[in-house]
This record gives sequence, C-alpha cells and structure tokens, in this order.
Amino acid sequence: MLFRSLKPLPIGDTVTVAMVTDLGTIELELDHKHAPLTVENFMRYVDLHRFDGAVFYRVMRLKWGEQPNGLVQGGLQGNPQKVFKPVAHEPTSQTGLAHVPGAIAMARNAPGTAMADFSIMLSRLEGLDADPKSPDPERQAGFAVFGMVTNGMDVVRKIYDVPLSETKGQGIMHGQMIDKPVRILSVRRIATAG
Repeated sequence: MLFRSLKPLPIGDTVTVAMVTDLGTIELELDHKHAPLTVENFMRYVDLHRFDGAVFYRVMRLKWGEQPNGLVQGGLQGNPQKVFKPVAHEPTSQTGLAHVPGAIAMARNAPGTAMADFSIMLSRLEGLDADPKSPDPERQAGFAVFGMVTNGMDVVRKIYDVPLSETKGQGIMHGQMIDKPVRILSVRRIATAG
C-alpha cells in the first residue's frame, strides 16, 4: 500500500524544484530563509503532487518598456479538491526579495488569500513590490516573492509568447488568458550539488 507521509519533508535555507510543463522544464530555487511561510505553503503542494495537471493560464503583457515586459501566471485556480487554506502574506518589505526577472511570487486577491497560484516575472515589476509608504493598501502589501528561476527562462518566455484568447477573462484579465493553457505535468524537489 502506497501512501504519502503527512509529516512535511525538511526544507533548508533554500529548496530547488523542477516544474515540468508541456513546453519544457523550469527550475526554481525557493528562498525558505527569507520567505518561510510562503515556501512551506508551496512545498506542501509540491510534496503532495497537487500541482500535477495544473496549468499556466494567464500572460500579462505590458506594452511599455523593454520587452518582454510582464509575467506568466499558473496554478490550481482555486480548485476546491486540491487547494489548502490560504497562507499568511509575507510582503517584500519584510522578506527583502523583489519582483525582478525570473522571480516567482504568489498570486492573490487580498493579502492573506494566496493558496496555490503563482506568477513568474519576465521583467522588473516594482509596482508589485510592497510599498509601506503608499496611501493605497494594495501597494502597501504588494505580492509575496519567494524564489527565482535558476534554469528555464527560455521556457517561461515560450509560455509568455503563446496565443491569448480574445474572449476569455473578466475585468483586468480580459485578453490576458491563454487560449490553450500550458499544462504543468509535475513539480518535484531536485537534489542540488553541495
């Protein structure tokens, strides 16, 4: 009889995972030292294989600045059979991390609602970092960065370049939804040298 342990596997200062997609593999180094709650949340999904069959479903393409400018977004899209309770918000003003090219951050509605959706940056998006001095509560909180792509930015770029639907999506996401979502086949821990 096969079963998965309910006890979480140990996580050091960093943990490396391989995200295998229809378009190739993205390797991520997650920063447990600076964003412990967010990394533990993400790794719970990884270790229980909950991301298997998830998708990249959104591309935000910003028309200004150096191209490519924007992000790709994926995850479980609130699937009630796969998501856990939301994770507490870890703002970049607390972690010292930033939305730089290759950064992975949790997607969320209000702070403290992030579960299993995430974004990978293709450019520096300072507007997503926490700004405690801003009068806007959303800008004060920002989004929680918790790691970096260490290999596979070419795959992220392929996802960024896929065709978008002209009809899918509501509000600000209208026109940003991928016509044929890119499947995430698996996300697994990988051993690192050292």
